[in-house]
Amino acid sequence: MRRPSSSGTLPGPAKGGDWHTIGRLLPYLWPYKGRVAAALLALIAAKLANVGVPLLLKQIVDSLDARMAMLAVPLALLVAYGLLRLSTTAFTELREFLFAKVLQRAVRTIALEVFGHLHALSLRFHLARQTGGLTRDVERGTRGISTLISFTLFSILPTLVEIGLVMAIMVSRYDWSFVAVTFGALVLYIASTVLITEWRTNFRRQMNELDSKANTRAIDSLLNYETVKYFGNEAFEAGRYDESLQRWERAAVKSQTSLSALNLVQSSIIAVAVTLIMWRATAGVVDATMTIGDLVLVNALMIQVYIPLNFLGVLYREIKQALADMERMFALAAEHAEIADARGAPPVAVGGGEIRFEHVDFGYEPNRQILFDVSFTIPAGRTVAVVGPSGAGKSTLSRLLYRFYDVSGGRIAVNGQDIRAVQQSSLRAAIGIVPQDTVLFNDSIEYNIGYGRPGSTHDEIVEAAKLAQIHDFIASTPEGYQTPVGERGLKLSGGEKQRVAIARAILKGPSILIFDEATSALDSKSEKAIQAELKRIAQNRTTLTIAHRLSTIVDADQILVLERGRIVERGTHDVLLAADGVYARMWRLQQTEAREPRRDEDPAAPEESTLEPLIAGSPTR
Repeated sequence: MRRPSSSGTLPGPAKGGDWHTIGRLLPYLWPYKGRVAAALLALIAAKLANVGVPLLLKQIVDSLDARMAMLAVPLALLVAYGLLRLSTTAFTELREFLFAKVLQRAVRTIALEVFGHLHALSLRFHLARQTGGLTRDVERGTRGISTLISFTLFSILPTLVEIGLVMAIMVSRYDWSFVAVTFGALVLYIASTVLITEWRTNFRRQMNELDSKANTRAIDSLLNYETVKYFGNEAFEAGRYDESLQRWERAAVKSQTSLSALNLVQSSIIAVAVTLIMWRATAGVVDATMTIGDLVLVNALMIQVYIPLNFLGVLYREIKQALADMERMFALAAEHAEIADARGAPPVAVGGGEIRFEHVDFGYEPNRQILFDVSFTIPAGRTVAVVGPSGAGKSTLSRLLYRFYDVSGGRIAVNGQDIRAVQQSSLRAAIGIVPQDTVLFNDSIEYNIGYGRPGSTHDEIVEAAKLAQIHDFIASTPEGYQTPVGERGLKLSGGEKQRVAIARAILKGPSILIFDEATSALDSKSEKAIQAELKRIAQNRTTLTIAHRLSTIVDADQILVLERGRIVERGTHDVLLAADGVYARMWRLQQTEAREPRRDEDPAAPEESTLEPLIAGSPTR
């Protein structure tokens, strides 16, 4: 699998260069080939009308006689002149109208595809990526599509068509010197623009990378606002941010300086070319080989060609930048989805929901194995609890059951079906989870509860909130169910967030439940009230409970004690107590602590683990 870069942003530009990137874009335009063709015809018509304006202007000038009265003004030519001017604008707007849907639909389609692909990528990718840089790259990539199409079809192509028409007029009406000067200036202008812009592109790439890094650091710091405040590290965070900004500033100064050099070179070429053309036309008028109308025509044609050319450097730079931005976005779209459905995979047939872990081995990295030969069964409608120290692999069990990762060895089966052989979406639809660390969307409480089953009615959401013992709290707030929870739910306490997560799982109504220390953030009173409700919810559902407080899992049909990725004990609560092993010692210690004054009543009391010292020192059974 191709891993994300160490910086957490997207991989660098994909191999294949600019033409490869353009090739990636064309399939999104092909469904609208009729509109594209019509827009191109409108473009050509607009340019024909635009080039026709100076031709008519020549006729008007040549037909004027200062000795004749105003009535002798060539009205037909003037009307035609006005109509051509109007036609130029009309055909240009028609082109915009025809192509608007093509452009916006292509941007929408690609953005949606990349967004969907992001959700299809594995948890491993998302744990490594940095949100700030990632979103900036996607944003610039979608904007780059609009820039590329707009500038190419609405600026570069029209300019090339106009140059072709002007050169044709020059060849048909005047001698070779006009064509030589015009063509030579064009070649020199384009060559110098391309060469200097290619050199400048490196500075722009650096600016992009440094901008993404600065944005990543800023967002990371703001998301962890409380941690920054806890340690008084505002100045440290500002220093880190400024370090990125300083490097961006240096790249930006180089980019601007090189832009000034480009503009100077371009202006010099245009100035020399126009001067030579006008000198040659003036000499022609003096020699009587050209009329005043020819002088006006040549001048108008040069202005029409060189004004858009004057922006060629900007256009080329923006197009190159758009291509670079699109490369990064398409590289993300091509990022390998580590976990994918097998070809023709059927939906999972949950049935009763029996779960089997059969000799499961797993490691997040090849040299760091987490689970070793883990085997257990959760019969349909029964509850199995797992206890153990931090890092023992308890939460890894739930991640594997959700198929966020594939096992390294053995298999996991639901109702006899290997979960690698069924559709991921159907598997996850059958599972509900109350995680230990509940992260909420920055929206209302109602939205976050309703997320368990989109489309649920308000009454259904209220009922789930009541079952999760959070309705009274919600009703006591000024905005009720519309109360915003803040970024990642930070406006709610840990217990309130956990109850929202419980309500969300209740609303989903799954066949399989996972409680990952679902009441760890609750006080004893709330825990007892919710624990009874959780038992009711778990009835007739296959349930995996990961617990710290052993009192919450005494009624489990089976309890597993996990140590360093291995099951060291298993059995019911009474059987494990009778065995007088690791679980029994854990139980006695927690019962002793329950009878002592609460630690939070004595702020000076030291924190200590209730599980890890015991399990770490226990023999493997």
